[in-house]
Order: sequence, then structure tokens, then C-alpha cells
Amino acid sequence: MVITTPFQTLFAVPMTCESCVKDISGSLYKLSGIQKVEANLKDQLVTIEGTAPPSAIVATIQATGRDAILRGTGTSNSAAVCILETHSTSVSDKVRGLARMVQVSSDLTLIDLTLKGLSPGTYWASIRETGDISNGAISTRGIWSDPKENSIKPRGVLGTVQVGKDGIGSVFLDKPVQIWEMIGRGMVVSKQVQEGKGKFERNDEDTLVGVIARSAGVWDNDKTVCSCSGKTLWEERKDEVQKGML
Repeated sequence: MVITTPFQTLFAVPMTCESCVKDISGSLYKLSGIQKVEANLKDQLVTIEGTAPPSAIVATIQATGRDAILRGTGTSNSAAVCILETHSTSVSDKVRGLARMVQVSSDLTLIDLTLKGLSPGTYWASIRETGDISNGAISTRGIWSDPKENSIKPRGVLGTVQVGKDGIGSVFLDKPVQIWEMIGRGMVVSKQVQEGKGKFERNDEDTLVGVIARSAGVWDNDKTVCSCSGKTLWEERKDEVQKGML
């Protein structure tokens, strides 16, 4: 898939001088799809415009020896996120995936899906009819479909992602849907069910599920310290990484 519609992403990045800015900008411009990079040294923010997946941008910034936290994607009400967890009772590190979604036009949403800690193989990603994850993937019901459409493939079929021997997989998908249509629905990534076929029989280690929720637009999230815990953005980041967050 070739993404042709550019969109904005905003990242918090620790920078101490202009050399940091040049290092980060230089690395990002080498990444395919990057059109514009603007760094604000005072506010520790990097704004990026282009067609590169947010996950690829994070990896590129981290390769310079710095961390990066996605602060927003797209415009207001055009972004969503889904934290994917296993409901298997045999593992402690529940969080094993993250889907970032941004609507770039009236009929196109991009989905940046990253997975880790899974067994190698092909996984099917889908949006489900409901956001009921009380019993993991089993309680999300069928794949989201629109009875008005005569399509053989339901709307909720997203596509596949390959997980390698290192347990890591990522894919950049596009879907002709709008963000508001997906909010509150469940997302499932699993080896068990192929595109639009069958039901989930069990919540195994390699079946991930989460609820799609709204995410901040590029200029909607100005949080630097958590008011409830008193932790800085970076202290929260470390906590989430320890929990398995990507």
C-alpha cells in the first residue's frame, strides 16, 4: 500500500541544544515519506508532516539515542488509539500491541499497527461489532459490517500482519472508514480467525483485544505532568514501557 495523503504528527522528544535538533531532523529526513520536520527546542516538541507511519518515526528518533512520545496525530477528532492486550491468564505482561489511527480524508483512515511478544506467524486484524472485552475476544461478537453494503468483505476486516521470529510485527493499513465510526468498538488481532470467518474459541496468548478510543489531535494534548500522580511525561513513559507498552 502506498500512502499519498500527508498528515501531521507531534512528538515530545528530549533535546538540549541545536545539535540535537539537527541530529533528529537529519535522521528523519532520511526516512521515506517525510516532507517537513519542525523542532521546538524550548517546548521539547517535534512536528512532522508526511506519510511515514508514526511507529517508523518513533524508531528513527530512538535510533538517535533519544526517546519519543506521540503527543497527537492529525486534527481534532481525527485520531484514535487502541491498546491491545492478551486475556490469557497464563501470562503477566498483558500489553502486546498498539494501534494508532488517523483520518486523513473524508473517506480514508490510516492504521499503524505494532505488535510484540507474540509467536511467529500470520495474524488477522479486525474491528468488531462491540467493545465488550469482558471475556476477551470471545465477547466482542462478529466482525463489524454494514448491512447496507453489498461487499463480500465486512468493513471491519483490516488485513494481516506478519510477526517474525523476534516476536515483533508491524504494518501500515488503510481503510475507507471514518474515526467516529470506530470509537467504542473492539479490535482483535489473532491467529485464530481468518478474514471474516469463524468465531474465537479461546483467549490464548496470541489473541489480542482492545477498545478503540479517541486520541489527541496534534495540538490538543499539552500535558507535561500528570496531575493525579505528579509524574512527568517521561516518568509515565518509563512506567508504561515496563508494562509492555510500545
